[in-house]
Amino acid sequence: MRRREFLSVGLAGAAATARPAPAVAAPGPMKITRIRFYRDPNSRPIFNQSSHIVTVETDQGITGIGEGGSKDTIEQCAAMLIGEDPFRIEHLWQLMYRGYFYPPGREKLHALGALDLALWDIKGKALGVPVYELLGGATREHIECYSTGFPSKGSLRETARACIEAGFRAFRTSMAGPQGDAPFDAREMVRKTVEQCREIREGVGKDGDWAIDIHTRLDFADAVRLCTLLEDLDPFFVEDLVRSENPAVYRTLRPQVKVPIAVGEQFGDRWEINELVEQHLIDYSRVTIPNCGGVTEFMKIAALCETHYVGLVPHFTGPVATAAVVHCCAAFSGPVLMEMLGAGPREVPHLPQHFDFRNGKLWPNRRPGLGVEFDAKRLPLIAEVTERSRPIPLYRRRDGSITNW
Repeated sequence: MRRREFLSVGLAGAAATARPAPAVAAPGPMKITRIRFYRDPNSRPIFNQSSHIVTVETDQGITGIGEGGSKDTIEQCAAMLIGEDPFRIEHLWQLMYRGYFYPPGREKLHALGALDLALWDIKGKALGVPVYELLGGATREHIECYSTGFPSKGSLRETARACIEAGFRAFRTSMAGPQGDAPFDAREMVRKTVEQCREIREGVGKDGDWAIDIHTRLDFADAVRLCTLLEDLDPFFVEDLVRSENPAVYRTLRPQVKVPIAVGEQFGDRWEINELVEQHLIDYSRVTIPNCGGVTEFMKIAALCETHYVGLVPHFTGPVATAAVVHCCAAFSGPVLMEMLGAGPREVPHLPQHFDFRNGKLWPNRRPGLGVEFDAKRLPLIAEVTERSRPIPLYRRRDGSITNW
C-alpha cells in the first residue's frame, strides 16, 4: 500500500471512531452590574493581608468571588468596573491600576487583586472550565507544600519529623527571637538559630527539606554570617535576609551568600521584583496573590521567573486567594513550592468549598472558575457599589488601548 493510501485509510478510520468534542456555547455580551464587599471578622487587621470577600455580579447571573482589600480601596477600584465587560480582564486590570493616575501602592494592589480574582472566576464559570485551563492547562499533578507553624510535637526535631511524615516537602522555621521585652542581640540570636536549625535538619532527615525565614531582622553583616553558618545544613531556601525597602542591596549580598535566597513576600507588582529576578539575585519569588494584583499580575511575574530560572514559593494567604495560587502554580512549568499554614486548612464556615488539600499537597480540581463556593449569609455586607465612577479622564491610543492621562 502506498504511503498516501495508508494515510487516507488511517485518517478515515480515525474519523469513524473518534467522538466529537462536546460543544460549549460561547457566552453573549456580559456587563458588571454590582460589586459587594463582605467583612470577615477573622481577617487580620492589616490592609494587605485581609481575607475579606468581594463578589462581582453580572447581568447574566454569573457572580465571581475574590478575596482581599479594605472597604475604601475596594470601593475606589470597584467603581471603575461597573458597566464593563468582565471578560476583558487585562483591560480592567490596567484601568484599575492606572485609573487614578498615580500607580497604586501595595495596599491598593491587594484590593485590585481581590477584584481580579473575581473576574477570573467569572470567566472560568462562564466557559465551564477551571482557571488553570485558561492559563494554558495544568503542568503538574499536584503542588508540593511546606508548612509554616506545623503543630508542635515536643522538640523541634520531633516536630520537623512529623511534618515530613505528614506529606509536606519541607518544614519551615523562623529566625530566633528574644524572650518578652529583652533586647534583640543579633549575634546571640544567630548562634541560637543555628542550633535550632541543626536540630531541624536531624528531624527532617536526609530525604526531607527545611527552610528558614529571617524576617528581615538582621543587618547585613549578621545576615551573611548566619547564611554562611547554615550552608552545611543544606536549607531549601533562606527567606528575607535583610530589610526589603532597598532591593538593590541584593547585588552586594548575593555574591557573599551561597544558600538559595527567597524574597518577595513584602512586595507587590512585577516592578518591585523584576531586577532581582532578571539579575538572578534571588532563587525563589515569594510574591503572592492577591498582594501583587491578582492572577493577571502573578502570571506575568511567573513568566519573568521562568525566563530567568527562578522558582515560585508564594507566601500563604486566605482560602480564596490560595485557591487562585493553586491555579497559577498548576499552569507554571518551573519549580514550585507553596506555603501552608499549620498542618492544613481549617474549616471556614462562609467558604464551604475552596481549595483541595491532602497528604501535605495541594491538588488542582475540575470545578469551574476558581472552584470556590461562598455563603454570603454568614458574613456582614459592609459595602455595595452599583454606580460607575472615573476620577480622571481616560485617554486611549488610536487602537483603543488605555494610555495614561
